[in-house]
Amino acid sequence: MAVNALSARALALAIGVVCLASAASDSVRAEVKKLIFAVPGVPPIFASLIAHVAAQESLFKKFGSDVEVRNVESGTTGARAVVAGDVDLSLSPSPLIVNQISNADVDLVGIYGLPNPSFLLASTDPNATCKDVAGQPVGVDAIGGARANALAQMIVTCGLKLDDVKQVALPSTATQQSMIASVIRFGVLHFDEIPVLEAQGKPIKVVLTLNDVSKDSHFAMVVVRRAHLQKYRESYVRALAAVVTAARFMADPRNAERFGEIAARPGRTKEEAKAALTRFVAIGYWPTDADGLDRGKLEAVIATQVNTGGIRPGKPPVSYERLVDPTVWNDAVALIGKSS
Repeated sequence: MAVNALSARALALAIGVVCLASAASDSVRAEVKKLIFAVPGVPPIFASLIAHVAAQESLFKKFGSDVEVRNVESGTTGARAVVAGDVDLSLSPSPLIVNQISNADVDLVGIYGLPNPSFLLASTDPNATCKDVAGQPVGVDAIGGARANALAQMIVTCGLKLDDVKQVALPSTATQQSMIASVIRFGVLHFDEIPVLEAQGKPIKVVLTLNDVSKDSHFAMVVVRRAHLQKYRESYVRALAAVVTAARFMADPRNAERFGEIAARPGRTKEEAKAALTRFVAIGYWPTDADGLDRGKLEAVIATQVNTGGIRPGKPPVSYERLVDPTVWNDAVALIGKSS
């Protein structure tokens, strides 16, 4: 009889432990909210492929996150969608985010960065110079977007401002298509886009590259709403762990074939994607061992936006501490370490 009573108490204790463990597990799952990650380009630009690799290699699932990757016209569109609450994360141009926070105190913060831009000013005119762009239509992603900001930084070296050119908003591949069709002669491109034009019989002259004129430029950041980050931090940490793991996946030459399959689309073959990947990895385009939120580069972006008028006169420039939250990266890397 005593044995049976003891067994009953042991069984009750075991059931209690299981229930507590189940409740704790349910609590963790409840904290992991589905997130929508907006990335620029329809189809996605090369920078956006980090999110698509994370999705197609099931890395979001690996880290217990629920993330929908959504292609949008541009990083500007994505940032606006985050502010509006339509999406949860966006890969958006750093100068744009600097301006939005400085000018309007929008509730955004960067948690991961792509510090090294691949922008260049290209022309189908083999004799084109920087000064020749004056008065000419130039293809950019959006007015105030990443390519427009890059254009401003490049043409200032030859004494020009954005007001001196005719910006044409052509999202995603539309700039390439317009140059192929001879609708425009100038466009701001990424260097992986040049082979696309040349394959269509359009030799391209690189007039300027952003890295040539501004070593301290910073390309883009993954941004979220600060209030949302505080509320659903676990979800963002898990999502970022997947993104960082995707960056490491792409940096490994053994995965080039698989990356080419993911990156291929109409206008970009698998082999072109693989060749471009090598160049992007070489410049540390998707950081693997740092958060990409380089203080020196971002403070230089802030200073540039003050000088070029991106930050309106009288508006206090955003501080580095307000602009980024590096602790999410730290927690994401710790989570990656636990899963190894």
